[in-house]
Amino acid sequence: MSKSKLTVEHCATEMKAVIASENRRVTSYDVALVAGVSQSAVSRCFKPGASVSKTTYARVMQAATLLDYIPNAAARSLITRRSNMVALIITNQDYLYYPEMLAELSQQMTARGKRVLLFTLAREADVDSALADVWQYQVDGVIAAARLSPEHIAEFDRRRVPLVLFNRILRDHAVNTVSCDHLDAGRMLASRLAAAGHRQFGIIGGNMDSSVASERRRGACERIAELGLPAPIVVPGQYDYRSGALGLKAIIAQLGGVPDAIICGSDVMAIGCLDYARHELGIDVPGQLSVAGFDAVEPSNWISYNLTTLRQPMPKMAAAAADLLCARIAQHDTETERRVFSAQFIEGATARLTPVGASPARPATDLSLPVAIM
Repeated sequence: MSKSKLTVEHCATEMKAVIASENRRVTSYDVALVAGVSQSAVSRCFKPGASVSKTTYARVMQAATLLDYIPNAAARSLITRRSNMVALIITNQDYLYYPEMLAELSQQMTARGKRVLLFTLAREADVDSALADVWQYQVDGVIAAARLSPEHIAEFDRRRVPLVLFNRILRDHAVNTVSCDHLDAGRMLASRLAAAGHRQFGIIGGNMDSSVASERRRGACERIAELGLPAPIVVPGQYDYRSGALGLKAIIAQLGGVPDAIICGSDVMAIGCLDYARHELGIDVPGQLSVAGFDAVEPSNWISYNLTTLRQPMPKMAAAAADLLCARIAQHDTETERRVFSAQFIEGATARLTPVGASPARPATDLSLPVAIM
């Protein structure tokens, strides 16, 4: 055993005895004394990306291990004036149906030395109360997957807290944004279904206060109108399973029969619509009715569903959001950026996608089966 190792171990034993007698926690100063380096060298060893020699790093890590030293994040934040925490604001719908988003954003921020504080909203309109809590934690920045008003944006600027909007777009304000192009996604679904011969559409949208739901619905409606097709029957939903069944029931009631295709604002609603159509009404999907959703959540891939849907490139979007936020934390006064990603079409088994040429629009199918939801 080398002399240096014996010296470090001996010093650590004596230092632990002193710390125990004084009934206090181990400090970076204690580690520096045992390792025989400066206190600033200890700090550099625990700072990601800092320059330090291999020899110094080895001695400091050995001393820290022997002393059971854990860096004090709160104390470090007083020196650096950064908490190394970022807030993530999402709605309950995001939390329930976008676990991939939470995992990706958390991993991306952790890789950059940041920790994520999660704030969830029952509705996007509840953002005021969440922001009041966010300010108390002195976070370095915020990623918001919720609708923010111009007044909210101004408050971020006033407090000089970097902000990145995630999957939300404020078209009339300069805000750092990472989003899927939901307007184009809605247009894409309508185009693919129309190209296969679908003429009469129904749309089960998301929450009325959701900007994502609004963009998806608007994109589908605009494209249907451009193609000269009958106006779709549009009903609201809550992004949940029951909304899919209730939405299909409402569309059939308004139309007086089964439409050619239903576009749902989320996969969960699409699955609810699909189950109700097949098991309660006996409708042949996709022979009689096509059903499509959004987001490609895990159940959409289950063999009993194999849903036709759109997938957001969540890993790329999360990496872009982390890059943007960390860049703004490092240098606040930089130009804002908007990074928009395209959705990927997933050709499942719940929609007819084979082109049928210029076949005439068929009338809505009469449905004499009972339409009831318990």
